[in-house]
Amino acid sequence: MIAEVIVDVAHSDVDKIFDYVADDTVKAGMRVAVPFGNNRGTTTGFVMRVKEKSDYPAEKLKEIYRVEDDVPAINEECLSLAEKISARYRCPMALSLRLFLPAEMRTGKVGKSYREYARLSEELPPLNPRAKVQLACIAYLEEKGEAPLSELREKFSSAVGVLIKNHALIVEKRRMFRVPYRSVEGGEEHHTLTPAQRHAVEAIRTTDKTVSLIHGVTGSGKTEIYLTLIAEALSQHKSAIFLVPEISLTPQMFSKLRGRFGPKVAILHSGLSAGEKFDEWERLRAGDAKIAVGARSAVFAPIENIGCIVIDEEHDGSYSSESTPRYNTFDVAYLRAKYHGCKLILGSATPSVDTYRRAMSGEFGLISLPDRINARPMPKVNIVDMRREVRRGNATPFSIALREKLKLCLENGNQAIIFLNRRGYAQTVMCRDCGNVVKCKSCDVALTYHSDEDCLKCHYCGAKYKPLSACPVCGGTHIHYMGTGTQRVVGELKRFFPAARILRMDVDTTSGKEGHYKILKQFADKKADILVGTQMVAKGHDFPSVTLVGILDADMSLHFPDYRSGERTFQLITQVAGRSGRAGAEGEVVLQTYDPDNYILRFAANYDYEGFYEHEIAMREAMMFPPFVKVVRVMVTGEDEKETLAALRTLYEKLQKIYAAHEEEFLFFNRMHSPIKRIQNKFRYQILMRMTRSAPLKEVYAAVAEEKFKDVLVYVEENPSNLS
Repeated sequence: MIAEVIVDVAHSDVDKIFDYVADDTVKAGMRVAVPFGNNRGTTTGFVMRVKEKSDYPAEKLKEIYRVEDDVPAINEECLSLAEKISARYRCPMALSLRLFLPAEMRTGKVGKSYREYARLSEELPPLNPRAKVQLACIAYLEEKGEAPLSELREKFSSAVGVLIKNHALIVEKRRMFRVPYRSVEGGEEHHTLTPAQRHAVEAIRTTDKTVSLIHGVTGSGKTEIYLTLIAEALSQHKSAIFLVPEISLTPQMFSKLRGRFGPKVAILHSGLSAGEKFDEWERLRAGDAKIAVGARSAVFAPIENIGCIVIDEEHDGSYSSESTPRYNTFDVAYLRAKYHGCKLILGSATPSVDTYRRAMSGEFGLISLPDRINARPMPKVNIVDMRREVRRGNATPFSIALREKLKLCLENGNQAIIFLNRRGYAQTVMCRDCGNVVKCKSCDVALTYHSDEDCLKCHYCGAKYKPLSACPVCGGTHIHYMGTGTQRVVGELKRFFPAARILRMDVDTTSGKEGHYKILKQFADKKADILVGTQMVAKGHDFPSVTLVGILDADMSLHFPDYRSGERTFQLITQVAGRSGRAGAEGEVVLQTYDPDNYILRFAANYDYEGFYEHEIAMREAMMFPPFVKVVRVMVTGEDEKETLAALRTLYEKLQKIYAAHEEEFLFFNRMHSPIKRIQNKFRYQILMRMTRSAPLKEVYAAVAEEKFKDVLVYVEENPSNLS
């Protein structure tokens, strides 16, 4: 037998099939150790196919050293999917195949966990009546039946070893599964569907379209529709994938799924320990778990016979990978849905412009849920002009209106959420003598002051610096801390409301696997009155006692150099506003802005998605931006600026030939600094293109792939989620 193997080396020079002699135990999808290159060491490879004979001479073929898996690690569907990802995103097959395995498993740093248990032999040998400890151990097992060997050794020490030696105890090794989120309580009960929810389920069930978009306002009951469709898939002995945009949302959704479906649910995301991730992956591969829930990477779950795939909050930018392969989660989910002939359900209160356009055109099914469950009203949004607050001499982050409403909210025993999409205490540190803004030594970005650690921190590379007593440029001592972050907001709230219990939720407070869950659980259990947070608090959370949401610096994201800045601002405001008034009491939102007449904020304040969409899509068509064209970026990064610039020039000259041959299909073509010129000591340059959908994108990929640079990283992005 001959095995076609892809070696696990992410380099274009070896990105091809190698034939190896294999025995009958080798199957497609298994990992194997093979001799590779001139050295005598081994390299791991993935078996793509097994065949009877090779086109290469038999004497030139090497044998597989050993097989790493008892059963194929990657099933037939996922092998095919890896090939499609490699072709679509022009990356080595090894990188595509790695997507389907836990990273620590691939590197051999994690494996199955076992635990030894002991029980009494059926026929006990004669025991010394004076061996009190041995007799106590026997009595303990007679009561318990069995116990972990480690527990027995702790209780009865060396007596356990004597009993084993005398065959009084039988020791058995068992596979143990490391369970993530043990503290997450499963408490979701089945709810009777409303007429609108029943209509949505029936529409998805009967449509001939693979993809359906549920466009439902926050609190409209989208989750219950997802759970009903998953239950139907399980009743047909099928499996399901449920994707959420952020790790912070997975425990809450995991709790609902676990409450409904019990141990059939497995969770997959990068925040788990290596052992937990491996065991959850194994449960899915073995079919012991039927539902994979998690962030972006869960789309590669090793499950078969998929009955439905859900992408919740489909508009979120985190569904696009920012490392090679730079895949879009929807594209991968769509390929899996087509393979299994199952439904792909997208859900959002604020769908992406591209998704909504495809739904409006009839390419996707469209289900609208314009009302909240039980016809609860959407919270009223009050827009506050912060320019007037400044003229009044109010230098705090809070308008007078927000302070008054917070006071009333707390007096009534309700809860509030304060949203500011900027962590830290002060946004920038500036010298008032010379105007110098303190920046990171490794990145071309301003440092943020963090009061709890009393340090300056870079939010791109994580570097920390001591606070300044004097300007490093002019020596001036007039150091000014500008802007407001979540830490300062908490400090101001404590000053205004000293009795209030306040929680903060941002990257700095949610370290650790259950960091998000613990904060959210405290707030859900009403152990805090106010939750201050970044975009982590905006999505998917359901807190019945929240009646007030304050949005600080609402227009902060409007002025980013990105054609989607308006769309993202609308989505963020609508999502965070939707956290208010989800139960009995009516909710309110205070939206603070320095640009109160901006059309995006007005649409968001009125929850007018259709009005926003019509305005946005017309503007993009007139200006020729996606979805009418493609934005393609070739990023060039390296530690040596001269080498990076040389690579940029080489690529630009090569791509210029494609541009010259297809000039009518290019709306824009130029090279430039990336908006952030340096991150982690790597200089960043880019070639930016705006091209029609008929433009030769394959030629661009091929031209970039042909060039090899020793110390410069080059990659291509289509409609990148982050243009900075």
